[in-house]
Amino acid sequence: MKNLLDNALMNHQRALDVQAYRQQLLASNIANADTPGYKAQDIDFRGVLQGTMDRRSQPLALNATSARHLSLTEDNALARFVQYRQELQSAVDGNTVDMDTERAAFAENAVHYEASVTFINGLLRGMQTAISGQ
Repeated sequence: MKNLLDNALMNHQRALDVQAYRQQLLASNIANADTPGYKAQDIDFRGVLQGTMDRRSQPLALNATSARHLSLTEDNALARFVQYRQELQSAVDGNTVDMDTERAAFAENAVHYEASVTFINGLLRGMQTAISGQ
């Protein structure tokens, strides 16, 4: 039973992980809006999610030749999808953060995150109803 529940929620969990990671990137962009030379970063949510869905398993195992090597965590796996945002208007100090773009992306991502949580709650509520028979 536990495996069925895990399998049903695995894709939703990955979506939430990607959305949370993207929110961190967007917050970092906003926080560094006045930092000279800072390059805004973002990830393509659909591309990342498609890449994780195609694998359906753990990230590619890395061959560690030393005990001091870092292991591949989900954050490390998502970090390879980070891209620099396309510069809309150049700034004298080299900063590529456009606050309007960042705020819009942040709000959009927050709405998607809330929608995912609401969907998961509905799915769990439906499973609980099916189990209890009420």
